[in-house]
Amino acid sequence: QATQGHFTIKTEMAVDGGYDWDGRWNHVRKFLERPGPFAHPDFEPCTESLQFLLEMCKILVIGAGGLGCELLKNLALSGFRLIHVVDMDTIDISNLNRQFLFRPKDVGRPKAEVAADFINNRIPGCKVVPHYKKIQDFDESFYRQFHIIVCGLDSIIARRWMNGMLISLLSYEDGVLDPSSIIPLIDGGTEGFKGNSRVILPGMTACIDCTLELYPPQINFPMCTIASMPRLPEHCIEYARILLWPKEKPFGETSLDGDNPEHIQWVFKKSIERAAEFHITGVTYRLTQGVVKRIIPAVASTNAVIAAACSLEVFKIASSAYIPLNNYLVFNDVDGLYTYTFEAERKENCSACSQVPQNLQFPPSAKLQEVLEYLMENASLQMKSPAITTTLEGKNKTLYLQVFNFTEHTHFFYLGLSDGQELAVADVTTPQTVLFKLNFTT
Repeated sequence: QATQGHFTIKTEMAVDGGYDWDGRWNHVRKFLERPGPFAHPDFEPCTESLQFLLEMCKILVIGAGGLGCELLKNLALSGFRLIHVVDMDTIDISNLNRQFLFRPKDVGRPKAEVAADFINNRIPGCKVVPHYKKIQDFDESFYRQFHIIVCGLDSIIARRWMNGMLISLLSYEDGVLDPSSIIPLIDGGTEGFKGNSRVILPGMTACIDCTLELYPPQINFPMCTIASMPRLPEHCIEYARILLWPKEKPFGETSLDGDNPEHIQWVFKKSIERAAEFHITGVTYRLTQGVVKRIIPAVASTNAVIAAACSLEVFKIASSAYIPLNNYLVFNDVDGLYTYTFEAERKENCSACSQVPQNLQFPPSAKLQEVLEYLMENASLQMKSPAITTTLEGKNKTLYLQVFNFTEHTHFFYLGLSDGQELAVADVTTPQTVLFKLNFTT
C-alpha cells in the first residue's frame, strides 16, 4: 500500500491470492449483517447472505445496451459475480454516447462480448459470460440454471417471449404451484425521459401479458395522409420509405436497411424533396434514421435510474433482506422529478399465465380471417404472426400459417370447426402454445 495524505491507495488488489481484500464488501455487509428499520420482518442478519451473493447466485442479464451496461456495472459492484449476458446486437457508433462499456475501437463487435470483457477486466473476481445470440436460441435447461433474470430490452415481443419461457418452467402438483420452480423476472424499460421497472414472480404476480395494455402502441401514420396530405416531416420520410423505395428500387431488389448509410441517405434526399414540395421543414438525417429504424430517443440518466431500481430489486430478492417492490415503479422526469409505485394486478384470464384456455366468441358464420384479426388487434393479445392448429377427428389440422394461408377466408363450417372446438395458437411473442376455446354466439 502507498499512503498519500489521509488516503490509502491499494497497489495490490488481490489478497492471499484472492480478490476479497479487507473491507471490499463493507458497503454490502451493512445491509446483510445488521438489522434495520426497513429490513424484511423475517430477516436475520448473517454472513451467509454475502457468501451466497459472491459464490452461488447466478444472474442472467438480457440486453447489453443502454440499460444492460448500467445493469452489469451495478450488479458486479454489488457483489454478484456469476453473471451471464445475452445480446444479439453489435456495437454501432451511435451507442457510444450512453453505453459506457464500449469504445470507438469496439464498433462492429458483439455487445455481449465487449461488455463482458470490460466488466471482467475492471472488477476483480467477476465472471461475466457473454452470449452473442437471440434469447430464442436457448432452451429451458439454459434458463433453469439462473436464480434471477433481469431484462434491459427494447422489444415488447422479446419481453413477452421471456415472460412465456419462465411461465413454461413452472411446475404444479395437484394444481398447486411449486415455489422452487419460480424464477423471478426483473424488467426495466425506458423511453426518453420516462421509464419503469417491475418485479414479476411468474405464476404468482402479474406477468408481462397481464398488463399488455400498459405498453404504448407503435405509431403508424394513415396512408392517405402520407400519400396525399403530408403535414409533418415524419410523413415525408414515411412517403419515401413506404411508397418510393419499392417503386424506384434504388438498390435493386434489396430491402431497406436502417443500418446502411447509403439507404438512409437516399431516403433522406427523397424526404427533403417531398418536404420542399409541401413547404414542410424539419427533415434531418437523424430524424430520417429514427423514423426508418423506429428509434425512440435514449437518455443516459433515465437508463441509470431504471437500471439502479432494477439492480436494487435483484439485490433484495437474492438476499431476502428486504421486501421487494410490489410490483411496478414508474419514473418520469420530463417536468421535474416524479415517481410512484402501484401493484399491477394479475389477470384471471391472462393468455400467458392463467393456465386456462381463452374464450373466442364468434358467430358460426364467421371466417378464419376474423379470428386472425382478433388475435392481432386485441389489446390483451397483440399477436404478430399467429399460426393456428386444431384437432379434428383425432388428427392435427393446420388452419393457418403465414406462408400457407389458403384457409384464411374460409368459413368455420367448411373448416369443420364446431362450438367448443379448441384451437392451439403459436406466435413469436411466446415459446408456449396458447389454447383457445371457440364459443359460437347467436
